[in-house]
Amino acid sequence: MRYFVEFSYFGKNYHGWQKQPNAISVQQVLEDTFSTFFRKSIDLVGAGRTDAGVHAKQMFAHFDGEPIEDIPNALHRLNSFLPDDIAVHHILQVNDEAHARFDAVSRTYEYWVVENKNPFYIDAAYYLKNQPDVEAMNEAAAMLLDYQDFECFSKSNTDVKTYICHLEKAVWERKDDQLVFTITADRFLRNMVRAVVGTLLEVGKGKWTKADVKSVINSKDRSKAGPSVPAKGLYLTSVLYPDKIYK
Repeated sequence: MRYFVEFSYFGKNYHGWQKQPNAISVQQVLEDTFSTFFRKSIDLVGAGRTDAGVHAKQMFAHFDGEPIEDIPNALHRLNSFLPDDIAVHHILQVNDEAHARFDAVSRTYEYWVVENKNPFYIDAAYYLKNQPDVEAMNEAAAMLLDYQDFECFSKSNTDVKTYICHLEKAVWERKDDQLVFTITADRFLRNMVRAVVGTLLEVGKGKWTKADVKSVINSKDRSKAGPSVPAKGLYLTSVLYPDKIYK
């Protein structure tokens, strides 16, 4: 029987989602906890990767196991075993062919910037000392929706077969004391969002124009794009699936 698990985590203490031989990951902690609770080896297949230090407000993974008779009790006990920076929210029965990664139709990330020094955001947002030109950044961000090949924003030496991503949204908004960049697409390349944000901030600082960003995208060269902003400001906020996968 296949289940989807919905969870969240604060990524400061982890080297990303994916298991690694010599570093602690969210996947490893969850698999160890699930295996202990269900008293059998549990393998979790995540909706995607997040890099070291990146957070997730909503993340999904699937696993196979025996029928779970009391899901609310299972959630309560799993959360009692998990560290404070990881929480499991839902366990949902899905079709046996449902896949947490391949069936996702869209993913949304937010990047948080603060413009005033705030100790409560030290591990949760990027402190930018000078106020950027948000209107100029939004003009450049809107232009991204006209493109599909984002090789210029991809981490070098990756094993991806295509750099094509279909963007639905890319916008900067002021929310309370934060400047938040929200971006939605069917898929993202490794390090893509942090590179996009770094590039748009170059526009916000007045160093680049919208035309410069066009040249970067057309170059397909990561070295031409802006610097990657720190991981601590990045949040995976939503992963959407078609209703047909659920039982």
